[in-house]
Amino acid sequence: MQEKIWNIKEVDDLSEVIYLADSLNVSEPLAKLLVMRGIKTFSQAKSFFRPSLDSLYDPFIMDGMSLATQRVIDALTNKQKIVVYGDYDVDGTCSTALLVMFLKELGADVEYYIPNRVKEGYGITALGINLAKSVNTSLMISVDCGITANEEVKYANSLGIDFIICDHHQPKDQLPEALAILDPLKPSCNYPFKYLSGAGVAFKLAQGISDRIGKKDLPLKYLDLVALAGAADIVPLIDENRILVKEGIDQINHSPRAGIASLIRWSGMEPGNLSSGHIVFTLAPRINAVGRLGDANIAVKLLMTTSSAEAENLAGILDHENRERRKIDEDTLNAAISIVENKIDLNDSLGIVLHEEGWHPGVIGIVASRLVEKFYRPTIMLTTIDGVAKGSARSISQFNMYDALKECEDLLIHYGGHQAAAGLAVEIDKLGEFRERFNEIVREKFKNEEPKPYIDIDTKIRMAELTPKFRRIVDQFAPFGPGNLRPTFLSENVEIVGTPRLLSGKHIAFVIRQHGCEKVFDCIAFNFSEYWESLSTHRSTIDIVFGMDNMQRDGKIYPQFRIKDIKIN
Repeated sequence: MQEKIWNIKEVDDLSEVIYLADSLNVSEPLAKLLVMRGIKTFSQAKSFFRPSLDSLYDPFIMDGMSLATQRVIDALTNKQKIVVYGDYDVDGTCSTALLVMFLKELGADVEYYIPNRVKEGYGITALGINLAKSVNTSLMISVDCGITANEEVKYANSLGIDFIICDHHQPKDQLPEALAILDPLKPSCNYPFKYLSGAGVAFKLAQGISDRIGKKDLPLKYLDLVALAGAADIVPLIDENRILVKEGIDQINHSPRAGIASLIRWSGMEPGNLSSGHIVFTLAPRINAVGRLGDANIAVKLLMTTSSAEAENLAGILDHENRERRKIDEDTLNAAISIVENKIDLNDSLGIVLHEEGWHPGVIGIVASRLVEKFYRPTIMLTTIDGVAKGSARSISQFNMYDALKECEDLLIHYGGHQAAAGLAVEIDKLGEFRERFNEIVREKFKNEEPKPYIDIDTKIRMAELTPKFRRIVDQFAPFGPGNLRPTFLSENVEIVGTPRLLSGKHIAFVIRQHGCEKVFDCIAFNFSEYWESLSTHRSTIDIVFGMDNMQRDGKIYPQFRIKDIKIN
């Protein structure tokens, strides 16, 4: 395991922490956690702990919303055919299901289309447009894609199809000639929150339509889908996203729709205490699996069905596909690790670019993420589709992948995405040149020094400070995700009580205590097996970096520390 740098965050003005601790009657470590999230007053704390739907922004601030809503209402009034064009990941399938169900509720003649990942790839395709034309479509609405589909939108226009784009990805210099483009990142858009998910943008369109027809609350029943998409797509869980995801998770916990309820059961969980983490690590992979390996339409059907029997059947298919996906993941990961360790000089190649023509396109994004975890390098995984190298890129926190690909755009057929993740395609005969250019960019960024992983630590803390009140308030920081990460603590000089247990040959479970605190706390260290022998025989103290979680035992909830790093004293 690569040694990590421990970075303890500091606040600029300690008086703000003292003031907030006094105002809220909380401990200074808790007040510091809030100040580091930009919360410095009683009213800001109230908004943070009680996010309200009343605080959502007016959808008509979003550039293009007036045109888009009017065109949809015209299509409804004139009974025109609408096709919603989605993407095959969680955000895309949730966006599609949300908009199709919403439009059907308004009486729309609406169908949807999701491209096949293997046969068509990402984004708007001529095949999808031709199928829309064959059923006399007048209006196409893309969700979670379309912002770079200049030629495809022009083609749709030539066939007499109006196009509305709902996207949240980074636009290029030239925007498509669509009737309306809804994307907070569009240069001309003054929408105050720039980090909505694709489903968040689709929800704003539904909000705008509802406002115009006098049914303001109609879209609120779809917040569960916005929450699934927002958590799974790793958008910042701040501002408007925090409200949407929190309300949506509450819906999932208290009244899950048939498809989500079945998916939760197949995942071995129960609604009631599900968190954003359960979505990211348990539900999202199952929804993604069908889009990665086969037909993402199954996921849309699952999210839209009202039949419990159909939901059980479809959720079973998703669960099976996920197990198959995991097998392919493991094989691909092992092959990729072997190439990196045996064929790449990591002292010279600060970025990793791998290409194998037989790799499954549906799993290389996941494997790229796993390689980033193992080697801590910006990583690109490519396979061959129709004679072209296509694939996924994943980055580390200090490196903007989208900007790096932009510097290589003369070598790429196309690319798109975010700072942390992107998709791309490159001609096979340009792979060598692309690999070298990409590595030059990485080397320049890091001044030829090896990128080092680090852990941001919110605050040092003693076990005695982790009172039930403290833990209860930290739980109310949820939903956790980018921009509002679960707090990370450092406790020094803690002792291991008894003998640590090795779980599944990979994980370590142990109990700790600290001088001055009577209580003991359970810890779980995932993938820390190399520490097993040292922790089992070591009789001095250790320092731990951890996040606080909860576990259920004998029907009761207990705190559990998730270990992020260990230093043996």
